[in-house]
Amino acid sequence: MQFQFANQGLAWSDAYFLAEGLLNTVRLAAAATLIGTLAGIVLGWLRTVSLTARVATTPFIDILRSVPMIIQLILANSFLSILGFGASPFWFGTVALGAWMSAVTAEVVRAGLLSVPVQYRRSARSLGMNGYQELLYISTPLAFRTGLAPWIGLVLSLIKDSALAGVVGYVEYMRSTQILITRTHETWLLLMGAGLFYFIICYPVSRYSRHLERKVRV
Repeated sequence: MQFQFANQGLAWSDAYFLAEGLLNTVRLAAAATLIGTLAGIVLGWLRTVSLTARVATTPFIDILRSVPMIIQLILANSFLSILGFGASPFWFGTVALGAWMSAVTAEVVRAGLLSVPVQYRRSARSLGMNGYQELLYISTPLAFRTGLAPWIGLVLSLIKDSALAGVVGYVEYMRSTQILITRTHETWLLLMGAGLFYFIICYPVSRYSRHLERKVRV
């Protein structure tokens, strides 16, 4: 049995199609956030302790931060296709978004570590801590306080940018919405639904980040 909304052309089966797109968006954003954050932490730390690492990684970070994501996705997809590398749209989108997330997170981590007063580090070393202990117990907690709010902003941006993965064939929520708009011409209804979905995802993240910010300031 299939129910048709009056004068809308939408069927209940379309709800399942949108739910698949919703799940794909969550999977893509979660995977890219996890991979990009872990890589960004390592990259940001290396850029604070090694001049060679800072010089070597600067072009990578500058390009990813400066070029719009949609251009990166299209060019990278075309380049890899020419070279004959085949990858699923999910993994391609994850790597592309994760690379961007690693670049911007690295700068957040680097700025956070550099914001730790040098007197704190010297005091820790004078108390007998080695470099690893000073990083773990002194610099990292202070850098976390500084970098938490910017990092949350990056996560929210990544969630919204995941909609661009549709250009490489990944059917996330926005892409599935566009497909239904093409078929049904219910532009306003479907776009309002898409906007509501992104609000439902992003707003709790934003609110929880404010809670964390207040908590770490105590």
